[in-house]
Amino acid sequence: MSTPAVHSLWTTAADRIPQIGAPKIEYGQLSPTLIIIGAALVGVLVEAFVPRRSRYHAQVFVSVVALCAAFAAVVGLAADGYGTTKAHIAAMGAIAVDGPSLFLQGVILLAGLVGLFTFAERRLDPAAHGNRVDSFAAQAAAVPGGESEQAAVKAGFTTTEVFPLLLFAVAGMLVFTSANDLLTLFVALEVFSLPLYLLCALARRKRLMSQEAAVKYFLLGAFASAFTLFGIALLYGYAGSVSYGRIAQVVDGSVTDVSPALAGTMGNDALLLIGGALLVMGLLFKVGAVPFHMWTPDVYQGAPTPVTGFMAAATKVAAFGALLRLLYVVLPGLRWDWRPVMWAVAIITMLGGAIVAITQTDIKRLLAYSSIAHAGFILAGVIATSKNGVSSVLFYLAGYSFVTIGAFAVVTLVRDAGGEATHLSKWAGLGRRSPLVAAVFAVFLLAFAGIPLTSGFAGKFAVFKAAAAGGAVPLVVIGVISSAIAAFFYIRVIVLMFFSEPRPEGPTVAVPSPLTTLAIGIGVAVTLVLGVAPQYFLDLASQASVFVR
Repeated sequence: MSTPAVHSLWTTAADRIPQIGAPKIEYGQLSPTLIIIGAALVGVLVEAFVPRRSRYHAQVFVSVVALCAAFAAVVGLAADGYGTTKAHIAAMGAIAVDGPSLFLQGVILLAGLVGLFTFAERRLDPAAHGNRVDSFAAQAAAVPGGESEQAAVKAGFTTTEVFPLLLFAVAGMLVFTSANDLLTLFVALEVFSLPLYLLCALARRKRLMSQEAAVKYFLLGAFASAFTLFGIALLYGYAGSVSYGRIAQVVDGSVTDVSPALAGTMGNDALLLIGGALLVMGLLFKVGAVPFHMWTPDVYQGAPTPVTGFMAAATKVAAFGALLRLLYVVLPGLRWDWRPVMWAVAIITMLGGAIVAITQTDIKRLLAYSSIAHAGFILAGVIATSKNGVSSVLFYLAGYSFVTIGAFAVVTLVRDAGGEATHLSKWAGLGRRSPLVAAVFAVFLLAFAGIPLTSGFAGKFAVFKAAAAGGAVPLVVIGVISSAIAAFFYIRVIVLMFFSEPRPEGPTVAVPSPLTTLAIGIGVAVTLVLGVAPQYFLDLASQASVFVR
């Protein structure tokens, strides 16, 4: 008789337990990221099941289709109003679908597509044992110079895993720019960092330098991730939540439902200030700002040049997107605390990058210090703390990313017997040997220098104007001085190419396939279009400059 009674007690108790609802995921609004992740997983399956001789074409096809489809999805969402009137928080508070996220996702996808063309290049190196080869190691796991590597080269192996790795990195960046809580931000950071650590180690030539670059990047990146995670823990301890909107309410005191535990931590500003500083520090590392820049020149020099170009462009876009969202959505109540620090970081980044670049003798290291200086220029727009500041940063990132990939694509063409000829002395007289390649590279250098009628001038003008309107006139003056210093070493390379005598034993310019030609052509076109007629794109960035909380 007791058994049914016990059973009824169990069922009654179970009925009283609150039900856990199914998660509500807006798959359509997350479609750009889902497409890329799906294609990356297909790429892994291609590696496992497709015969080796067919993998290259299968991987390139899958990657190009995925990046184009994801970009079309971003354009569709923007056209449907999700960047403006329909902007909201999706995926149960984890992802923001708004103007800045869609704009930056579009830039990352296009940069990934152009970067993919340089990854797929197979005509620059002479054929090895009758097989065309690319910039990547024949067998990634082989010891450099060992018997297994020699056997892999002889067999004509190629590391086609680079394509799914590129897609995983792009997927992480898409989430990183749109993350709306701190845990999503950290997961996205790791998702795009780990593939980049691997890609940096895969150079076909100079394998030991490549692996050294990857180890340096991995170790310093692990430290930066640890700082980021510690900052997240402190902010969670302060606000009792990892949601951006909730933390912002606690910071500015507008939160209404204060529990006794939260009331105890809200008064502890040390948690807030130290947590925010550590979190910003991790993002400044990814941006390559001084004093968190020490990895940049070594990694840019050692990594395969197509990887360097993609990383220099896309990582900066993703990291600045996350930094903007953190400062404008989570910590606007701390503006008077973080602005002076950002002033200092921007000043030493602009001056440090420009001054140290003058001493460089390797073209990839010179471009690395140039990218550090550009991080300082972009920070000037971040400091503006206005709608114009956000739109100027978005525009600058769009123009800068294509110039960067195009410049590194040109670097892959100048070669000697040891592979890419990156020492500056070997570029002497390049304009007389190959005037077209030298002229294209000169266009990119002039854009970096911020010369009128290039995207660099329009971008710098926009960020400096926004910074001046935000009261940072001294910062703008220092920015203009830094630009003048930077112009010196850009012009020096142009003079070296066109006004020096070519050496008889100098490098040759390889004839690329249509893929690299297309990548360089897109870079030149974007540079000139954004320089000559920037207004449409400035308006587009302005429409996309409002964050949703």
